[in-house]
Amino acid sequence: MTTVLCGCNSAKAPSTIQIPSFPTQFQSSLPSLCRSPSKMNGNKPGDSQTLACVFCRKDDDCPNKYGEMKTHEKWNITVHYYCLLMSSGIWQRGKEEEGVYGFLIEDIRKEVNRASKLKCCVCKKTGASIGCVAPRCKRSYHFPCGLQRECLFQFTGNFASFCWTHRPVQIITPNNYRESLPCTICLEFIEPIPTYTILRSPCCKNAWFHRDCLQVQAINAGVFFFRCTVCNNSDIFQKEMLRMGIHIPEKDASWELEENAYQELLQHYEHCDVRRCRCKEGRDYNVPNSKWEIKRCQCCGSSGTHLACSLLQSWEQNWECLECRGIIYNSGGFQKAKKHTLPNTNIVGINDCLLEESSPKLPRQSPGAQHKDLLRQGNKFRRDISTIIIELGFQIIKKTKRLYINKADIWNSALNGFRNQKFNPSYTIEVVYIHENDNFGIEHPGSKQEFLTLLMQHLENSPLFEGSLSKNLTLNSQAVKENLYYEAGKMLAISLVHGGPSPGFFSKTLFNCLVYGPENTLPVLDDVSDFDVAQILIRVNTATNVADLNSVMNECYNYLELIGCLRLITSLSDKYILAKDILTHHVIKRVQAPFESFKQGLKTLGVLEKIQTYPEAFYSIFCHKPENLSAKILSDLFTVHTLSDAQSLGFWNSYLQAVEDGKSATTLEDILIFATGCNSIPPAGFKPTPSIECLQTDFPVGNKCNNCLALPITNTYKEFQDKMDFAIRNTLRLEKEESCHYIGQ
Repeated sequence: MTTVLCGCNSAKAPSTIQIPSFPTQFQSSLPSLCRSPSKMNGNKPGDSQTLACVFCRKDDDCPNKYGEMKTHEKWNITVHYYCLLMSSGIWQRGKEEEGVYGFLIEDIRKEVNRASKLKCCVCKKTGASIGCVAPRCKRSYHFPCGLQRECLFQFTGNFASFCWTHRPVQIITPNNYRESLPCTICLEFIEPIPTYTILRSPCCKNAWFHRDCLQVQAINAGVFFFRCTVCNNSDIFQKEMLRMGIHIPEKDASWELEENAYQELLQHYEHCDVRRCRCKEGRDYNVPNSKWEIKRCQCCGSSGTHLACSLLQSWEQNWECLECRGIIYNSGGFQKAKKHTLPNTNIVGINDCLLEESSPKLPRQSPGAQHKDLLRQGNKFRRDISTIIIELGFQIIKKTKRLYINKADIWNSALNGFRNQKFNPSYTIEVVYIHENDNFGIEHPGSKQEFLTLLMQHLENSPLFEGSLSKNLTLNSQAVKENLYYEAGKMLAISLVHGGPSPGFFSKTLFNCLVYGPENTLPVLDDVSDFDVAQILIRVNTATNVADLNSVMNECYNYLELIGCLRLITSLSDKYILAKDILTHHVIKRVQAPFESFKQGLKTLGVLEKIQTYPEAFYSIFCHKPENLSAKILSDLFTVHTLSDAQSLGFWNSYLQAVEDGKSATTLEDILIFATGCNSIPPAGFKPTPSIECLQTDFPVGNKCNNCLALPITNTYKEFQDKMDFAIRNTLRLEKEESCHYIGQ
């Protein structure tokens, strides 16, 4: 029992009452668990089955829905806490130990008598003790009937009640999420539209909740621990949730009341679970910084292996148990990990080193096992890439870091900003454009998404990658020395999380190396961009006899010796092994140092971990360019905030269709760049949502910082199209010439 202050309706003076502490079985879900009503002054157990609340006349004891149920044995009065608290004509005039929750018995009887003359507008029965506080609204109802009809009850201030017509609502600006988002408590997908049952966090625009999930969490967390599940804000969050009818009891969290409730979380799992443990000291033997150190599964943490038992060279290498590996890799369309054999006399397949069944010596009960269910759920629903990136974006905090960017030298200015000691990838990025040769030092506010788009375009065409469309990493010794591959991976991770564009230029081989590891990836001829090496591979593959194959070997002897691919040719089939060795060396082994550095950079903000968890989703944005824009896509993308001229909106839609049909000098990509600075829609969408407005201007104006496009008001469509074409075409041309001018200088 916990003491709090509360009051009831406008005439109820605040007083001290007691709120029951609810048990922990309500933490994970919202079942309608009904228990026998607890009784004051020691009721007999047998009498509780027939007792009903004197207000709503229901005998259900469901604390989550109706509050704790109490019976005063002396006066034979049973009430639901919420029914009593929300009744419109009762005051709390007693001390907390008097009556029921400080409400005197005589007052309860008077309120029951008053309510007996009022008919519920939902069930049409008498006893409706709660009324809507809206002026001139005459609706009355029982508390359970009000819940059924989606009335709203505010457990704060005057304890007001609102009927379904007058209840408060959340005003949400239009968003660009076209698909469902997960409730951040139960993780079930919901439509991001505010309704009675769906609420949005006031402090995190991407956090959505079921009302029932919020109420259960509030009951269990109490006022001291109830906060936004994303940013941990409590003041703004609690104020909004109280306004929207969530009851937040002033009590300690239920988990704080249980002794050693989460003691098992403090224990690390230390047991080798591979089928054949090679440690003579046993499966529980663990010596840090040695080959007998136990490494846990990177996905679930509830399985382990000695480094030596799974052929791991160091602690940094990734390892998954067999169950997690099957969940992640069996999503379809990807090259699965091949099985190798150990290079010793005791040939043991790698599948024997992986966990295939639980060890009988020690049952696995780590809480991390629950993560496997989440992995299954993720693959079952085939997580949408925009949802995953939006979730990654929850790491971004409101504290800002200003980056000074020179468009003419986008790479070095970005490099300087990201390498700054005060830069934190989780800070909100604010972009300011500067000109190196500007003697006045004028700063121009810039678009973050435009900056990230330009940065990704530069990265795609940089010397760090090779290939035409599908690119692999190059071997650039100077870049390795300057740690540029790490910076490139870091930039790519930051760009994705902060709303940048899809990379879209990775080869399937490079992507598979990131997901499954280089040792489990087989490159193809298209991965070779070096003409001479490609010719060697073609000659090897097209050899028709052993003599031709030996001829190739002799001509390329120095090269093959240098890369360690010389071998004795005994049959024509050896050409396949030779070609594979050359391919593997050139595409994978040769760039091992750049790859490891690039992978470390990609771990920024947890991006690499998400890629390895949801490879199917990330494959679509790493290895494929975004879908081509269409008139419908752009029309749906831009929202109309202010429309002073309906004719201009018609011209706008006609103009988009004309551009798509090739009847204009501009392209749909040009329009998007003009308005937002991006030539495609980022995976996480635009922030803020692109909008259009109609103004009395001579030409259209694009505000890339706000993603706003101002349309000119004209008398004819021909005039509208000419102005749009002229402004967009010349603006983009001038920006390109200015960039080239500074590069030339």
